[in-house]
Amino acid sequence: MNLFRKILFYWIIGIHFIFVMAVKAEEVTSISSTPAATNVLVGSASLQKAIEKSLGITNDHGIRVGGVWTADVNTLFTGGIQDKKTISGNNLFQLSFSVDGEKMMGWKGSLFDADLLQFNGQNTNVYAGSVQGYNSLPGSEPLNRTELYQLWYRQELFDKRFIFRIGKSVPTFNFNNVVEPVSLTKRDIPAVTGLIYTPIFVDTTLLGVLPGYYNSAYGIELTFAPQKHWYLLFAAYDGSGAAGIQTGNYVLPVFDDSYFYISELGFDWLLEEKPGKIGIGIWHQDGLIQGGSDLSESSASGLYFFGSQRLWYKDPGINYSGISAFYQYGINNSDVLRMKQYVGAGLTAFGLIPNRISDSFGVGLALSWLNQEIFTRRDELMFQVYYQTKIIKNIYLEPVLSYIPNPGASDDLNPALAGTLRMVILF
Repeated sequence: MNLFRKILFYWIIGIHFIFVMAVKAEEVTSISSTPAATNVLVGSASLQKAIEKSLGITNDHGIRVGGVWTADVNTLFTGGIQDKKTISGNNLFQLSFSVDGEKMMGWKGSLFDADLLQFNGQNTNVYAGSVQGYNSLPGSEPLNRTELYQLWYRQELFDKRFIFRIGKSVPTFNFNNVVEPVSLTKRDIPAVTGLIYTPIFVDTTLLGVLPGYYNSAYGIELTFAPQKHWYLLFAAYDGSGAAGIQTGNYVLPVFDDSYFYISELGFDWLLEEKPGKIGIGIWHQDGLIQGGSDLSESSASGLYFFGSQRLWYKDPGINYSGISAFYQYGINNSDVLRMKQYVGAGLTAFGLIPNRISDSFGVGLALSWLNQEIFTRRDELMFQVYYQTKIIKNIYLEPVLSYIPNPGASDDLNPALAGTLRMVILF
């Protein structure tokens, strides 16, 4: 009964705002729990607009300043590693400065961006014994860092049919991104899910080789989109992160004879006016890969696919409310990466509570097969459920429950049940 009371209390704190502060939203704005995962630029630039309005500035000349603050508190109700902390917190701040080249100097289709990232957190996933990571904010150490997160130039050519980006960027925003919405009709999927676990942003077979949050890397990305229903992506990045180098902390590129190559082909469609999308990718790491238990190898490859599909509209033609599904799969041939194969899936409901059209809730599962040279357990399974509510414009609150019946860190760990309360503020 004591455990039940703790869980009930935790969720009441998180969701009572849904009803106490309920306001009818103008439009669906359900977001990813990491908002930058679905947008080229970070934040809403609402603070900049408010300052410009107060000062009477009518022309920003293409300059945009935006950002996001994400903070959460986590509680282990049961399980986890003995004598580890049961309560932990994480704090992420990201500030973006960008310039639209066309507005600034008539350079059509150009965009320049520089981002600063500040993270202060704890080993939330380690405390639970989770190898996959039920919380996507804490990654590799150091867990307190200030870094130049992104610094890139992006150019659109041939009526946006060809796009390239060069510089320091976050590949997981473009590749293997099941969270990104489908934009075929006015009734698209806002953000495919608000789940907070790590595999929703990068499937676990790529962990350790694919640069991403918060270890961005220098490279070049090419996008070929001759028609609006399909695209082809190719990129090459600094692959030194696979050797354990914290590329996010470096202002200049490292490379060190290590390169990461990735390509993805994607399609989207309308099935009885319901949008769907699938992406299929292959990758190769050329250079040292430093795995767990002092394992290493010189190269590895893998493939993945993901997709999403709108299943049902509650009010067709009126708003976005309804249900969507997503799925993921990945596999690699590595002997040293921590996870060999991954499968994930989930459902998301949008705007089904009266007068809460901007809210969403969903469930997801993630299953990873572990490297038996590193772990004694064969696999790790994870379930997660969340409710994301829009408190007021640009402020979101999200209570989450995560259940891991077989934490992968050790075969003698009991099932872990964790609660997370996350706040996301866009500015």
